[in-house]
Amino acid sequence: MSRDVNNEYFSDGITEEIINALTKVKGLKVTARTSSFAFKNQHVDIRKIGAILNVSNILEGSIKVYKNTIRINVQLVRVSDGFHIWSKKFQRNLENIFELQDEISLIIAQQIRENFGHFNISETISSVGTKNIKAYKLFLKGRHYQLNWLLEDYLKAIDFYKQSLIEDPNFSDAYFALSRSYSILTSWGYIKRKNGLKSALNYLEKGLKLNASSYLGFFSKASVCFWNNWEYEKGIHNLKQTIALNPNFAIAFEALSEIYMATNQLDKALTYIDKALEINPLSPNHHFTKGNIYFLKKEYQESIIHLNESLLIEQNFGLALETKLACYLLLNDEKQFKQFINETPHLENPSTCELLFDFLNKEKVTLNHIKIDIENSFKSLYPWNFYLLIHSGATDKAFSVFQDKIQLRLGQLVNYKLDPLLQPIRLHKDYQSLDEQIVLNSEEKYVTVNAQIAENNIKPLTEQEISNYKETLISTLNDEKLYLNPNLSLKVLGEHINLHSNKLSWLLNAEFNRNFNDFINHYRLTYFKTIALDPKFNHITILGLAYDSGFNSKSAFNTYFKKAEGITPSKWVQLHSE
Repeated sequence: MSRDVNNEYFSDGITEEIINALTKVKGLKVTARTSSFAFKNQHVDIRKIGAILNVSNILEGSIKVYKNTIRINVQLVRVSDGFHIWSKKFQRNLENIFELQDEISLIIAQQIRENFGHFNISETISSVGTKNIKAYKLFLKGRHYQLNWLLEDYLKAIDFYKQSLIEDPNFSDAYFALSRSYSILTSWGYIKRKNGLKSALNYLEKGLKLNASSYLGFFSKASVCFWNNWEYEKGIHNLKQTIALNPNFAIAFEALSEIYMATNQLDKALTYIDKALEINPLSPNHHFTKGNIYFLKKEYQESIIHLNESLLIEQNFGLALETKLACYLLLNDEKQFKQFINETPHLENPSTCELLFDFLNKEKVTLNHIKIDIENSFKSLYPWNFYLLIHSGATDKAFSVFQDKIQLRLGQLVNYKLDPLLQPIRLHKDYQSLDEQIVLNSEEKYVTVNAQIAENNIKPLTEQEISNYKETLISTLNDEKLYLNPNLSLKVLGEHINLHSNKLSWLLNAEFNRNFNDFINHYRLTYFKTIALDPKFNHITILGLAYDSGFNSKSAFNTYFKKAEGITPSKWVQLHSE
């Protein structure tokens, strides 16, 4: 909401960090950045958002930055009825943004737990790797460009990440971001392999020295292993490490899907991309990846369905456009093929594709001495000129190019085992021996990372402690009537009976089968019923009695009363006063 539009990347970064922090709470399903941001600055009915994202609660708010002050308004809303579970305003000095992000994230997690059920919450869940506001702002600028997914914007991102490290040389996230940026640019032939890979490994090593247990570090390792070296087993290993540390990191599930595509395990690839879509249902990348799986399965009509889903979200998404064109080309549907070219101005090389269509689907076609620019082909998303060389009949020459490029582990060839347009290459007499040189281990290795006993299968309290704390809890509530405090929280109640809020949350859910709010509201409702039928309180309104009973709002009182009794408070009083 700031007047300075340059603050938008900063506000986006704060929002993303709160999302990332909440994903670390085991037991919460949190929609990823891309899908959440799809509703930014839009006035969409909360129920519609809930249905699209398949979530039961929405966190919404606004951020305003003015000079050195930041104001954040947040509210947690229940999708089913639009009920505002909680809201709060924060105003801080900008230098305290890191503590504020953690404070907001913790409060949100606590509110969800108090209203819906048990899960453990750490003392801190937001972990930005710097306390330097200048370094953080520069990092967020870099991330803004990196998330454009355009190769030329990666160079801008790299520049900002490097500036960030000048401000704070110990900012591990910036090192990991640099490593991934160089890894992607190298894989897609945008920079020379020798220099790019050296930079990717250098920044990765520096980041790991600072934070060896970061899920972003494992993800960066996986990126180098897969995209730069085609070390599939190592890639899977590091991605499983990533997911063990952050189970809601949708991009890691997509990356696993991509490895299984490259190793001809398409059923597994579909399983993992579907997991990514559960977390991030509005990601154009994830829908493209699903379409690409069906493209490799040669189910082109099904592929187009998922590619269209991607293009509905981002109409100029290059990989989806090029793959859709490839589908029409291989379907031998000249009408739709040409119509698609005519209606799509952002295609990379439509004239080459038209020639390729003729070679694939018509007889007696010649190149007529057209020069094919192979090197430029491998700087594009799709190597259309290389495909044209293959299908023009120059198979030996094409195979020679393939041999050279495969050594560079280019991203355009990562699916060489299944790419339908590379079929003549796979029929070449020397293909088998070349394939065997590329060590592929397509057997999944299950890796146990930071193995822990599932929290749900272990009791945090002994049987004797359970009995003692239940007795203490009930007697404390009856004697001290803590429930009359409308601001009573799980943490405050835990302090009264000397029990950590994580353990108290478990106790309420496991032994009383209630979340905190339902448990406390049960006491409030019982108290309300007592005073509502007492003649000496006849002069007080029902709502006034509700406030006296500890309820903090009219909507909270009416909602819980109807849930518990099945009728409105006024109707209940009328029935029981007769």
